[in-house]
Amino acid sequence: MVVGNKLQVLDALDVAKTQWYHFTAIIIAGMGFFTDAYDLFCISLVTKLLGRIYYHVDGAKSPGSLPPNVSAAVNGVAFCGTLAGQLFFGWLGDKLGRKKVYGMTLMLMVICSIGSGLSFSSNPKAVMATLCFFRFWLGFGIGGDYPLSATIMSEYANKKTRGAFIAAVFAMQGFGILGGGIFAIIISAAFMASFHAPPYEVDPVGSTVPEADYVWRIVLMVGAFPAALTYYWRLKMPETARYTALVAKNAKQAASDMSKVLQMDIEAEPQKIEQEKIRYGLFSKEFAKRHGLHLLGTTTTWFLLDIAFYSQNLFQKDIFSAIGWIPSAKTMNALEEVYKIARAQTLIALCSTVPGYWFTVAFIDIMGRFAIQLMGFFFMTVFMFALAIPYDHWIHKDNRIGFVVMYSLTFFFANFGPNATTFVVPAEIFPARLRSTCHGISAAAGKLGAMVGAFGFLYLAQNKDKAKADAGYPAGIGVKNSLIVLGVINALGFLFTFLVPESKGKSLEEMSGENENNGEGEAGASSSSSSNH
Repeated sequence: MVVGNKLQVLDALDVAKTQWYHFTAIIIAGMGFFTDAYDLFCISLVTKLLGRIYYHVDGAKSPGSLPPNVSAAVNGVAFCGTLAGQLFFGWLGDKLGRKKVYGMTLMLMVICSIGSGLSFSSNPKAVMATLCFFRFWLGFGIGGDYPLSATIMSEYANKKTRGAFIAAVFAMQGFGILGGGIFAIIISAAFMASFHAPPYEVDPVGSTVPEADYVWRIVLMVGAFPAALTYYWRLKMPETARYTALVAKNAKQAASDMSKVLQMDIEAEPQKIEQEKIRYGLFSKEFAKRHGLHLLGTTTTWFLLDIAFYSQNLFQKDIFSAIGWIPSAKTMNALEEVYKIARAQTLIALCSTVPGYWFTVAFIDIMGRFAIQLMGFFFMTVFMFALAIPYDHWIHKDNRIGFVVMYSLTFFFANFGPNATTFVVPAEIFPARLRSTCHGISAAAGKLGAMVGAFGFLYLAQNKDKAKADAGYPAGIGVKNSLIVLGVINALGFLFTFLVPESKGKSLEEMSGENENNGEGEAGASSSSSSNH
């Protein structure tokens, strides 16, 4: 039976009641994301420690810290890997199928997580070089997880709750950040209890116990654990029906795969997919006409959002030390510093990051993607300007709490807003055979934005007076002006959101125009091409 020109197997998926296999899919795809977030964010917990261990200067007033170029490399190299991985595995996922590639990315993540903790030698250059090498390839694997997880989830889901499912996979990031923070707290507390050390100002050398070198290695290597756990389940998951039927053109296989998954009988239909409808490619005029603006919309909004989203790391350390969550470095020993940083990051994750993600999951199929994205960009713009314009007012000690509240709200609305929707939409609006490629391209644009946010603003936000800038950095435009620039960037994101169509409650084939036979010249073209065979 073919429902209005649509394969029964796809229709069965679209109208399926939410059931057990949806949740297993969320867990399998979501654990990948949990690991991604853990791996990407845990480095920020240990960079200070790396500085103390490997860049200690005898007689210096403050503890050793990573030189700017090393710090940028250690933090940024994973981003570069992720960008490359998103493009490469996105393309591969459309070429070979989602499932085949899905196991590869996970293996890569496991091997490189372990590798990044094994950087041998005690020479700082060698340690940083091997660390960067493994972090790059770790990023490469993580990059593959973005387009594949989103695509697999969107192709498995039913149309009523698809947004919530894809958003739930993405929301696992919040737990990954939490997990990283909590684990670092436990490890550093355990080491502190076993190896006592004086603060830096009392005994510069003694404040970093030799065992501290194990702490960062353990924190980085544990990232392999959740990934390894889900490897088996990923291999058991059947290829998505939409890939099998629409791209590999094997409707029979799709029907039998999904009969097992849905636990219902789906007739294997004859190959009734309009054979050889014009299969336009990514760089064709037809694609530009149908989806060109959509792709521009998904890439620009993700790019702009990530600039704002990843610039938060800059303000984080200033904010934490301002509210007194993290005392000045010289009053602590090395392990205590890791503990305090991890505690602060975990609190922020608990209060603003995690709730934002789950608000999106709850409301995305009620309000729609478009409304949430507009609202998110709108409030982010408002709060950025509200932080920037009276910036001098916020720095006073009495107003610190207000500053933190505003700051948390900005990122609450990033997660209950564009951070989640820019991930969901590209997995829904493109045709199946280009879906994972287009998601990869959008995600890569986002990572480009992340690099601008993390490194561009690292230099921009420096004090205008060279003498007051951080060691080794040139003078910048100051934090206040940086916040104004970020406000403008969010406002641009608001405008570009208008290019993206609403996909709430529609089937994937409806969004991508894959089962319409009434497109201009489409019906004629498809019938003439089939008569030529």
